[in-house]
Amino acid sequence: MPLWPRRSATCSWRVAVEELNVRRFFDVTTLAGLRVEDPAVFDATHVMVLLQLRDGEVDGLRIDHPDGLADPGGYLDRLAVASGGAYVVVEKILEPGEQLPVTWACAGTTGYDALNLVLGLFVDPAGEQPLTDLWQSLTGDRSSFAEVVARTKRQVLSEVLPAEVNRLVDVALRACGGLDVTRRGLREALVEVLASFAVYRAYLPPTGPADDVARAQIAKAVAAAKATLPSRAREIDLVAALALAELPAPEFVTRFQQTCGPVMAKGVEDTAFYRYLRLSALCEVGGDPSVFGTSLEHFHQVCAATQARWPLTMTTLTTHDTKRSEDVRARLVLLSQLPAAWGEAVTRWAALAARHGKLDAATEQLVWQSLVGAWPITPDRAAAYLEKATREAKAHTSWVDPVPAYDGAVAGFVRGVLADEALTGELAAFVTQLEPAWQATALAQKLVQLTMPGVADVYQGTELWDLSLVDPDNRRPVDYAARAAELDAPTHPKLRLVRAALRLRREHPSWFGADATYNGLDAGPGAVAFCRAGRVVTVAPIRSTSAWSDADAVTLPPGNWADAVTGAERSGRVRLADLFEAFPVALLIAGVAGAQSGRVEA
Repeated sequence: MPLWPRRSATCSWRVAVEELNVRRFFDVTTLAGLRVEDPAVFDATHVMVLLQLRDGEVDGLRIDHPDGLADPGGYLDRLAVASGGAYVVVEKILEPGEQLPVTWACAGTTGYDALNLVLGLFVDPAGEQPLTDLWQSLTGDRSSFAEVVARTKRQVLSEVLPAEVNRLVDVALRACGGLDVTRRGLREALVEVLASFAVYRAYLPPTGPADDVARAQIAKAVAAAKATLPSRAREIDLVAALALAELPAPEFVTRFQQTCGPVMAKGVEDTAFYRYLRLSALCEVGGDPSVFGTSLEHFHQVCAATQARWPLTMTTLTTHDTKRSEDVRARLVLLSQLPAAWGEAVTRWAALAARHGKLDAATEQLVWQSLVGAWPITPDRAAAYLEKATREAKAHTSWVDPVPAYDGAVAGFVRGVLADEALTGELAAFVTQLEPAWQATALAQKLVQLTMPGVADVYQGTELWDLSLVDPDNRRPVDYAARAAELDAPTHPKLRLVRAALRLRREHPSWFGADATYNGLDAGPGAVAFCRAGRVVTVAPIRSTSAWSDADAVTLPPGNWADAVTGAERSGRVRLADLFEAFPVALLIAGVAGAQSGRVEA
């Protein structure tokens, strides 16, 4: 028998890691990429979609991962023509400070930028140092998030995406024919540039000069790569010259850009986000866990800019890809407001849980945050989530090379914890103490998202409290019958709010549309407030763990205002304690006649 089997017509799935010769969806080999930039391929793959648009079966399109396309801007132009200018949003992950290309034929993004902007309002910057100290004392890990990302990107390039790197090296070597460069040197330089790239994609033309934004992104990656690997500075400059088309290699330019996105997605979202867990609520798609909170001033600036530039972009709080549902995050952000109480609790729980086994400290912190965020949770759901999370982290086990002993220890630990009455009693008591602040925070972020500039998206099931974790947990069947039964006379606070806000948007679309206005209002440091089109005012608490004082108040624009949820009438300067007495948030309508509780008519 041979020591090693010969390769046949079929081969081990592991071969794809290094030798796959077709484009794929990230690292999913069963999803091959299509050359949609070819007009014939575009036409063949869009027949049904365009037919549904023409027949009115769908009103708009959500484009998944446009950064994987050879030419995202060209694709959107072609789609706009073929669809007659249909409403289109793109699942573009914008890093902090990054802007959507203004030339794209779309209404905006699918809302991850809005999600993280809203989330940051409820994160207390005062909690950053205490939570950092807690994380470092428990884990011994003093790495910054940037340092974690640098390691995880290199790991992904080495273990998950080497086939894509090999293809790029091959293309680069052909373009560099005659130049004094080695495969090894070029490969090391390319890996370092890819690992140093700070955004999902720089939009580089295959030929001709790049714009200033793309040049700046390349320059930043090159500088970081040289700082890490100075011995390959010459080869790094060569990679930059290829990416910027200074050396003619159109295929390299395109494939380089198509590789940057998977490196970010797999290295950051699907690895680093499961390792850097000082506050797991911040580890969200499009987020940066090193950015601890959003100031009110920044929030208002971004919203005003959005209304001016992308007024019909989508806003969301939960999607099929979010790591945690909006209501789980609403509970976890409270830990930034109560860091001392959280530190005492997890230290005590760790001591009580020692009889159920011993996990590495980082995973144990993920356990406690996950249980509190999703409480109450069944052992099966908790164990399934933690298996996924630890395998995504790729620190002790992985999907490619699972470690049964480690996987079993994690499952045994969490099942033991959830069978321990003393521990579950403490967990339940901690969550119960958070209940009023959690509900107020969950409702506040929902109201802000539903009324800020953009087209509001409500993910399936989130009309009521939803304590789901990452997929497949967030794709469980939704009980729509229960929601339908509640609609006529809702008693659930979240459904009352969602119904009131969406009804208002439906009946008065101009108040929230492209020609509407956005003006921030001053409600003090503990609340966010703004006015839309001079007709709707949102006021929502952002520090719900603190009590209101007489000084906490908002001055409403001139006129009489009535609450769309409670019917209460307001005017002038209103104390927040009074404003939130009957309901945790306020959605106010101007010029209301004959207001009735729970239903107002403009």
